[in-house]
Amino acid sequence: MTPLEAACRLINSSLKVRSKRYAVCNETENAVFDAPPRARSSRFSLGFSAKSILPHDVANKKYYIAGYGSNKPAKGILDEPRTHAVWLDDLSGHGGIVIVSIDNVGMLSSDVNRLRARLHDFAMFTGCRSINIVSTHSHAGIDTMGIWGPLPLSGKDPSYMELVFSQTVRAVKEAYNSRRNGRLYLGKVEVPDMQEDIRTPVVFSKTLTRLRFVPDDGSRQVCIINFASHSESLQGENERISADFPHYMRERIKEKTGADTLYCVGAVGGMISMHIPDKQEIRKNGGDFSQATAEIGRKLADYALSISPDDEIPLKPKIGCIRQEAFFKAENTVLLLAARLGILDAEAYRAQGSGFALKSEISLIEIDSLRLLLLPCEIFPELVYGGYLNSEQSATGMGAEINPPPLSEIIGENTVIIGLANDELGYVIPPNDFFLHPKTPYFENVRDVHGRKHYEETNSLGPQTAEAIFKTVCQIVNSVEKTKI
Repeated sequence: MTPLEAACRLINSSLKVRSKRYAVCNETENAVFDAPPRARSSRFSLGFSAKSILPHDVANKKYYIAGYGSNKPAKGILDEPRTHAVWLDDLSGHGGIVIVSIDNVGMLSSDVNRLRARLHDFAMFTGCRSINIVSTHSHAGIDTMGIWGPLPLSGKDPSYMELVFSQTVRAVKEAYNSRRNGRLYLGKVEVPDMQEDIRTPVVFSKTLTRLRFVPDDGSRQVCIINFASHSESLQGENERISADFPHYMRERIKEKTGADTLYCVGAVGGMISMHIPDKQEIRKNGGDFSQATAEIGRKLADYALSISPDDEIPLKPKIGCIRQEAFFKAENTVLLLAARLGILDAEAYRAQGSGFALKSEISLIEIDSLRLLLLPCEIFPELVYGGYLNSEQSATGMGAEINPPPLSEIIGENTVIIGLANDELGYVIPPNDFFLHPKTPYFENVRDVHGRKHYEETNSLGPQTAEAIFKTVCQIVNSVEKTKI
């Protein structure tokens, strides 16, 4: 029996065991862009808080490291993962927004919506109009998705998820209560020597984007930093819980300036990681990448701190936001099986025509002239910035014309991408380079005619995801433009 046949048999048997039925996939309603007509204040209001999500019983209870192989119990602690919250309000009377960044590999929409439900009364009381949960994508965090445990059992611990939920709620409320008035500045710097792209084509953003909040009362500043890299500098040999290089970046910024920092990743699919000097030498000497990871985080912090106030742009207090739900076709047999067995807490819908779909969302936040596009995935950078393979270079032999236009063509090149936002749908790959094993698709990765591995396809929903994201972003942009007419 092939792995594919075995999976189909397991899915069929699980349908008999589990009484839960698939919902029917229907079109989602078009969202409306929520924006004040003009800036009504000269100041923003911003609050920040961070809380530990390190369990107290980590020394005597089994928790699984997420992001590499399954069934890897944590054997120590390198640093303390946290959940970070920012409250941001333009004082227009429309209400503020919340951005949460959690040191974990990813959060499924089911858990994001549980968190939002816990914050419902808070949102009603404060007038909060947008709550967004993003992940730093730490491959050394505790499993929050379920797929890194002792398969076929989930590695997601309910008590740990309760800790993440409760600490995040505390952080959000504390951020709101600590809000201060001040100015917000946008700065950018090119980082030419820290990333690497291990899959052809070599396309990625080298831009580090920094939002810097300066309170009127002279108290502690707050930075929001976006950069495109997997948080996996500790590598697969690591068995200790950590937030990876973002921890050391945040600590360096606080040490140098006193500022608090919230970090989020960009377009990291394909696969964008930090370059580690002397990687092979470190691996040969036992594979302890903790020192290299700390140095990477501090170096990235130094780039962030190199942005001069003279090179920053003051942003006007004007915030708009839109959240659009959408269905994404799910063809990955492995992920569907994991959902049916309860390993992944994902609700599958009967797709129109045939097959299954997952319901997710994409959001756009405008802060004056700055656009933040929140994507629920690890999108390949060429789907954002262009640079597709041609028919001679691609794995399928098909040209770039079958791919959707790059997102930058419809949202603007200066839009900041925030990945792993409000869900984790896996990798999103250009259709003309989407290549599966001919006999065991999604179970095994395969090499194409050029000798290139296609691992990312095994952790994707399928080849139609890219087009669905493009259409949803077009829908969002149309809604925004209609509001501004």
